[in-house]
Amino acid sequence: MNELSDKESVGELIQYIVIRLGEEQFGIDIRFVDNIVRMQQITRVPKVQHYIKGVINIRGDIVPVMSLRLIMDMKADEITGKTRIIIVKMSGGSLVGFIVDQVAHVLTLDSNNVENVRRGDDRRHGEFLSGVGKYEGGLVSILDLNTLELESLESRDKERDKQLLSVAE
Repeated sequence: MNELSDKESVGELIQYIVIRLGEEQFGIDIRFVDNIVRMQQITRVPKVQHYIKGVINIRGDIVPVMSLRLIMDMKADEITGKTRIIIVKMSGGSLVGFIVDQVAHVLTLDSNNVENVRRGDDRRHGEFLSGVGKYEGGLVSILDLNTLELESLESRDKERDKQLLSVAE
C-alpha cells in the first residue's frame, strides 16, 4: 500500500467515552472528561432546575451534578450499580458532573467518520448533538458540550417558558 495515500484518507483521530442512556448511546470527547466516578451521595440544592440534582465534592472542588436524562426530556434516572457520574471540564474551565446509566467503552473515531448534525433537525435530542459517528459496531451520537453548559440550558428553559406562556394566552 502507498503510505502517502493512506495518510491522506485518514482524518484526525478523536477518542470518545461512550455512555448509555437507556437504549441510546452517546459519545463525549475524552479531552473534556476530567473524571468518572461511581454514583455517590449528592447534596441537594434548593430552588434549582429539575435536572440539577445537587453538588458533590471531587478532590476539594464542589461540582454541580445534572441528569443527562432529564436535560434530554427522557425518563428519570434509575440508579443501578452501573450508574456513573462523568465529570466534564466545560469551556470556561468549570467542572460539571453528568449522571449516566453506564459508561460503555472508549471509542476512537476518524473525524471523516463523524457527520455533523444540522441544528434545524427535528430528530430527538438534536439540539444537544454535534454529530453522529459511524463505526463497525453501529452509530454513536456525539454530544455537543456547549449546549449542556448551565447558561445554555437556562436560556433554553426561558425560551420554552415563553413559548408555553404564548400558547396559554
